[in-house]
Amino acid sequence: MEIVKKNKRGINEQQNIAYWFILVPVFLLVVFAIVPIIMALYYSFTDYNIIESPNWVGFRNFTRIFQDEFFFISLKNTIVYTFLYVPLGLIVSLGAAMLLNRKMRTTSLFRTFFYLPVLCSSVATATIWYWLLNPQVGLLNQLLGLIGINGPAWLYSSNWAMTAIVIMSVWMSFGGNMMIFLAGLQGINPALYEAADIEGANSWQKFLGITWPQLSKTTFLVSTQLIIGAFQVFDQAYMLTKGGPGNSTITIVYYIYNKGFGGLEMGYASALSFLLFMIIFVFSLINMRLTNKETN
Repeated sequence: MEIVKKNKRGINEQQNIAYWFILVPVFLLVVFAIVPIIMALYYSFTDYNIIESPNWVGFRNFTRIFQDEFFFISLKNTIVYTFLYVPLGLIVSLGAAMLLNRKMRTTSLFRTFFYLPVLCSSVATATIWYWLLNPQVGLLNQLLGLIGINGPAWLYSSNWAMTAIVIMSVWMSFGGNMMIFLAGLQGINPALYEAADIEGANSWQKFLGITWPQLSKTTFLVSTQLIIGAFQVFDQAYMLTKGGPGNSTITIVYYIYNKGFGGLEMGYASALSFLLFMIIFVFSLINMRLTNKETN
């Protein structure tokens, strides 16, 4: 009986310790996520400038959005960025994962090199790319000049600035998505490829018939992360172009930042934030439907 009591006491102590371990992240989630969301929801129905007390205005902030020309400019820019960034991010990440899904001596080294940009701060990355994309002395235009191409003024042209930001963003993020795809590739049963070899399938047929269907769930995860990241893009536009030239790279989050911290229109910025949440939610649902259709 004493042994049973000691065991029960030990189990109870372990449960109490476990509850404390759970309590800490739950507390942080409530304080730094749930409470700010509730406060932002309240402020979205107010006229609040931080200095004075909030003034309740109802749905005026939300109706104002649909009369805001600059919001639609930022929405258009963000959608363009998303349609460029998401497919390119998928292709580069999956391509790199397939190249490194081989047993070679240098595979681990290249995996490390490809993952390093993920660990770099956005400020350091923007500084590097600001030099790379310089139209006069930038490395990218110098390389293009070697093959007879006159490189554009990347960050100073409204036609090319968004493309430059997309290129930088793909370089920043593809390492993490590559590791996710790599895990998915290593989870595919090798017997499927062996059977395809017996049937005489080429590499492209094996990719379409085996690799791509087997990676459907992984692709859904990566594409959803890319979509969410695309609609939340801020650092790249802020560091490289400040939303220019000619508002060609101002994004929704950048616009929210300008309204909230630049114009001290916290109520309107909160309303914009919740509209952005709904936009991300809708695009994520569309992505889920498209991915499920491909799987079926």
